[in-house]
Amino acid sequence: MPLAVAIDVLLLVLFAVQHTVMARPWFKRRWASVVPAPAERATFVLCASLLLALLFWLWRPVRGTVWSLSGPGAGVLLAVYAAGWAVTVSSTFLISHVDLFGLRQAYLHARGVRYRPPPFTERGLYRRIRHPLMAGFVVAFWSAPTMTIGHLLFAATATGYILVGIALEERDLKLSLGQAYTSYQARVPALIPRPSGRAQRSTEGEREKTI
Repeated sequence: MPLAVAIDVLLLVLFAVQHTVMARPWFKRRWASVVPAPAERATFVLCASLLLALLFWLWRPVRGTVWSLSGPGAGVLLAVYAAGWAVTVSSTFLISHVDLFGLRQAYLHARGVRYRPPPFTERGLYRRIRHPLMAGFVVAFWSAPTMTIGHLLFAATATGYILVGIALEERDLKLSLGQAYTSYQARVPALIPRPSGRAQRSTEGEREKTI
């Protein structure tokens, strides 16, 4: 089991390092001398996909069960699991699915049209939490009717990386978007939505400050 855990953690770390480093602005600037700018995002997605495939291929099972539910309890967790993935997938369309995969950048370049990133907007789930895409991942990772030790290792490590990734991403967003994102950050929670009443009062209070 120690060897299996070491291999699994190494695979997760490789994926996290690739995601973290290639998403940073300083890396993108240097990477532009190797890969054309219109292909930068698609190359990032390709590298992430290859590492994810490697993780699937080399992942080692870790024996032992933390919990195992059946009947209605298992049904509830499966429904929550499906909801988590639904939130993640729907969130990609709210922030431009084709941009996330680098497809629009390459398409516009092929047509000779200058690429402009999508403007910062608040709509849908992004009005309730700042990172619904990541929140959906976390929900899906932990909503397992049968939680093995290997699954727990994956869920805990992936959740830790998501929290670190959010902190790094938000630092970059504040630098690029300035006050617009700082205000958004102050009004909208990161992963856990506030009750509707509190969210409404927070929005109204922010509007009053700007009037």
